[in-house]
Amino acid sequence: MAETGKDARGRGPLWGAFWMIVTGLCFVAVTAIVKHLGGDVPAAQAAFLRYVIGLVFVLPMIGPMLRARLGGRDIALFSLRGAMQTFGVMLWFYAMTKISIAEVTAMNYMSPVYVTIGAALVLGETFAARRMLAVVAALIGALLILRPGVRELSSGHVAMLFTPMFFAVGYLIAKRMADTVSPAVVVGMLSVTVTIGLAPFAWAVWVPVSWVSLGWLTLVAFFATAGHYTMTLAFRAAPVSVTQPATFLQLVWASLLGAAIFAEPLDTWVMLGGGIIIAAISFISWREATLKRRSITPPHTATKV
Repeated sequence: MAETGKDARGRGPLWGAFWMIVTGLCFVAVTAIVKHLGGDVPAAQAAFLRYVIGLVFVLPMIGPMLRARLGGRDIALFSLRGAMQTFGVMLWFYAMTKISIAEVTAMNYMSPVYVTIGAALVLGETFAARRMLAVVAALIGALLILRPGVRELSSGHVAMLFTPMFFAVGYLIAKRMADTVSPAVVVGMLSVTVTIGLAPFAWAVWVPVSWVSLGWLTLVAFFATAGHYTMTLAFRAAPVSVTQPATFLQLVWASLLGAAIFAEPLDTWVMLGGGIIIAAISFISWREATLKRRSITPPHTATKV
């Protein structure tokens, strides 16, 4: 009964999975529209326009942002996230014009793996054997997607090798900030900082843009902003170990969309590699959640109060 009450307030495993599924649908819509635009607008400019237009959807978030009373540390973290997201978004927009939707989606799943590796190398976290095996499995999944030596790799594949690295830092900061401020503040600060970060890159490659392209980019801004908001809701509703497996549906939808609308062949290797990556990061998330519970749960022999 306690869990029902928790779900009724928008929290709990079911709500977490639901919001992550909605997040996946929003981001698949983003990839489809960006793919449709193709190379009509340079990647940096398209990304900048997406965020400038997206500022319209941030207007309702101005109040919560002002009331949040962010300190210097909070602003520094949000700025760092904005910088990482700036580079990641530019590379992502570029990759979408070069490789299939399914490949972009599958390779983007490497973000949690990069987070795990970075936590071990930079933060000094323990890199247990099970976690190492999961990381190796994820890297094998990435190799199945890329298949170097079997086929020619494009610049889009290279871009997607680095994109998840930048996004990984952003996701880690988002998860941390979601525990201290509201989702509106997390999304609003992202939009503001990335718009500022993209401005000089967009100016360097600026070309005239048609009203039709602006219309499509408006939809991109809407779905992307909504996706970041629902992702934050998912983070607040349930642990990553619960929400992570639901992201695999995004690869299924992206593959079907690419085949149905853009005549991209269904690549079994991409689906297999993406499935392995998702399985690996789901195991990592579950393992970390289990260890966390053990650290705060007294053993059965402990005195009960």
